Amino acid sequence: MSNSDSFEGATPERGGDDAFSSGGTGPGANDSSDAHEKRFTLHKPDGRPVRAGRNLPLAIGSGLALGALVYAAIVPYPPAFTLITSIAVVLGVRELRRAFASRGVHLALIPIVAGGVAMQAAAFFGGPLWLVGTLAVASILGLVWRLRGGAEGYVQDSTATLFTLVYLPLLLSTWLLLLAEPDGRWRLIAFIVVTISSDIGGYFAGILFGRHKMAPVISPNKTWEGFAGSVLGCMLAGALTVHLMLDGPIWAGLVLGAAVVLAATVGDLIESLIKRDFGLKDMGSFMPGHGGLLDRVDSLLIAGPVAWAVLSLLVPVAG
Repeated sequence: MSNSDSFEGATPERGGDDAFSSGGTGPGANDSSDAHEKRFTLHKPDGRPVRAGRNLPLAIGSGLALGALVYAAIVPYPPAFTLITSIAVVLGVRELRRAFASRGVHLALIPIVAGGVAMQAAAFFGGPLWLVGTLAVASILGLVWRLRGGAEGYVQDSTATLFTLVYLPLLLSTWLLLLAEPDGRWRLIAFIVVTISSDIGGYFAGILFGRHKMAPVISPNKTWEGFAGSVLGCMLAGALTVHLMLDGPIWAGLVLGAAVVLAATVGDLIESLIKRDFGLKDMGSFMPGHGGLLDRVDSLLIAGPVAWAVLSLLVPVAG
């Protein structure tokens, strides 16, 4: 999940009661505002209130709905998850197409969507070799498809097409490489739990203790304190999930957590740069409180291949 809010440095409330005013003018309105603030506002250790950068209840509700959908698909019938990732490919490509089009760059839409969906099936039913082969074919088709547009803009359009194929369907398909193992449903759940723990740890550490900016030019809300919270959350979740779900060694879970938090952070920074380059606040409005689909899966995209590699190397497959 996105770390864009996870490492957020807290901003002290300014304006006292007005910051939470419901619009009333009488004494009752001020009392209601004070009660609302005391009940729903997080505070720093020194007592100062802090404010999150998004609508947290909506964000949590949307995230739980997405998690329930994933769980419902992979537990009773794992192949059904290929349908979910295929839908994600279509929605994500739609967001990228709009972003590129705003800069006059045109994607080879049909080869990307067809190839991206085929890559999901190739990863689950065929494995890594079929996945790489499908990516190669889709890339060639994308280059050929653009020939009909002539020489002007060919390089930038083709580059955007290849970027889209790699950034979304290829990285997304690594989730299916995890799921394809005999114990794949637990590998995928472990990966998602570890990545979400990065968000949770970073979010609360960032808003409560955030002081020192991590990358002020790229993503000004991220702090090193938030990153430390993400590291702790990820490594703890990694140790627990690998040991309890996959019967693996605790040290392998710690390695998984450390690797995932680094990958998730890089993934979020990449997404932040993409949005800054396009001049966008969000890639879309797919889920209430979450922004676009790509805003939700940015950290998961980069963390997916890392988690697959770490688990494949360090945690034996359970029959």
